[in-house]
Amino acid sequence: MEEACEIARLPEELLSAALARTSPRDACRAAAVSPAFRAAANSDAVWARFLPPGGLPPLADGELAAPAPPSSKKELFLRLSAGPALLPDRLVSVWLDRETGAKCYMLSARNLSIVWGDTPQYWTWIPLEDSRFSEGAQLMHVCWFEIRGKIHSKMLSQDTTYAAYMVFKTTYNFYGLDFPVQEASISAGATNSTRKVCLQGNDDDDGEGGVPENYRPMVPFPRLRLRRRNRRVVSHEENVALPQQRADGWMELELGEFLNEGGDDGEVSISLVETKGGNWKSGLIVQGIEIRRKKSG
Repeated sequence: MEEACEIARLPEELLSAALARTSPRDACRAAAVSPAFRAAANSDAVWARFLPPGGLPPLADGELAAPAPPSSKKELFLRLSAGPALLPDRLVSVWLDRETGAKCYMLSARNLSIVWGDTPQYWTWIPLEDSRFSEGAQLMHVCWFEIRGKIHSKMLSQDTTYAAYMVFKTTYNFYGLDFPVQEASISAGATNSTRKVCLQGNDDDDGEGGVPENYRPMVPFPRLRLRRRNRRVVSHEENVALPQQRADGWMELELGEFLNEGGDDGEVSISLVETKGGNWKSGLIVQGIEIRRKKSG
């Protein structure tokens, strides 16, 4: 009890200054220590330090209006770390990393450069009911698969390691997404990285070492199911990144990571490409490319 009284005597400004040097999680925990700590931990002085130093990008009208505008810096942080808010063009969303306050983004399919994306014969645009974005891109038939996105470095948090993810679903009759594997590239400043990725694993392989039955060769809008022997099986041992299920029902495929160093003034370019195999692909639904802080471990 005596220690609690001693803590209560500390000026709130001193407690706030100390808590501002911790983390959002630590500040929330400190609020349970005592009324004095609670007042300091909930203060704008603390949570202003957890918000991005360069400020937030402008948001679309009404994004933080319901049920009421944030009444404090803490409420603003918690709202933006709980889910994405749309930017004015409604083609990009932003949210804050709950642990560090780093700015994270998703570039919608409409914000990406998709080769043949405006040709209904190859890609079509469909409404999305389970996304902050109103529509997504559905792959009909292509043998030249190329999707690119970019974001200004200054929109991101400095000295933060990010990872980029393709966020997508597949239709029940997809084909051609697992072979050949795709190439993902990220360019940030003077750093360029490339890796092999695969939008679809081999869970449906029959074990015979051949191409799955939904493989399609390079012929105009193929209808026949053909099989080919002696294909390599995509596996983790080959360092091919495979998609993971997300809590929101979508899939995500990590395209790579990069360090956004302080002072960088340029663009981060991200691409997912498969143009060498000449095989037809279909059944991919693209929500967008997500760029979020890379968690350690």
